[in-house]
Amino acid sequence: MSDNPYQNARGNKDASIANPRPAGTLQSAGTENKTSGEKVSGQPFLIGDAMTGGYGTGADILHSCTIAVDEGEIAVIVGPNGAGKSTAMKAVFGMLNLREGAVRLDGEDITRLTPQARVAKGMAFVPQTSNIFTSMTVEENLEMGAFLREDDIADTMAQVYELFPILKDKRRQAAGELSGGQRQQVAVGRALMTKPQVLMLDEPTAGVSPIVMDELFDRIIEVARTGISILMVEQNARQALEIADKGYVLVQGRNGFTDTGKALLADPEVRKSFLGG
Repeated sequence: MSDNPYQNARGNKDASIANPRPAGTLQSAGTENKTSGEKVSGQPFLIGDAMTGGYGTGADILHSCTIAVDEGEIAVIVGPNGAGKSTAMKAVFGMLNLREGAVRLDGEDITRLTPQARVAKGMAFVPQTSNIFTSMTVEENLEMGAFLREDDIADTMAQVYELFPILKDKRRQAAGELSGGQRQQVAVGRALMTKPQVLMLDEPTAGVSPIVMDELFDRIIEVARTGISILMVEQNARQALEIADKGYVLVQGRNGFTDTGKALLADPEVRKSFLGG
């Protein structure tokens, strides 16, 4: 994937799998749709702005860390082990309390919303592990992804199967019987069933072969083409930055380097310190 044909002109091929703006059609039973706030001029679609915080009453892991992604963009968070990459992702999704900073989606401050409420706003999160229901079939997993929806999910299901054809072949099979790469496809597919505006992926290629990794990255590019924003934590930094519109290198919970994926790959200091030269 060294020659990246997607770096420029990724385009919006088909936005039907995405949650339409503003705020989409997702809502919990008995709740009304809420329109998002007026977008702040020059602000990214999703931003975790100057986030400081950690888990519970423990020490801060993030220190004025800023992570952002715009519509249809792929933003990648990389850095050494213990740099706070997954913590930054979880902070954006509301899985830990911020002591300072804010999270805004399409101009609306969502800092105090629960993760469940953020799903209803159009965010979807795929954790690194324990991200599927192993005893359920592939199709049942996908149906679970649409639990908030009250409309017909058939079209979205068909789009997920088009994106991941192997899942259609194995739709009646227990998800726990699949290979690691196929399980990751189930997890991503289930998240897409929510019709998200933002898809957040924590180490989507962890433990898979290089061939499967390339296939997953290709599918992630296809998802971004529909207009869905992708925010991704990835240990395979070089490969991830090749497909990234924007990259964040975190160091001890702080922003070390921020630039386009192409620029970070070309930066001698980034290459030497984080990409193996």
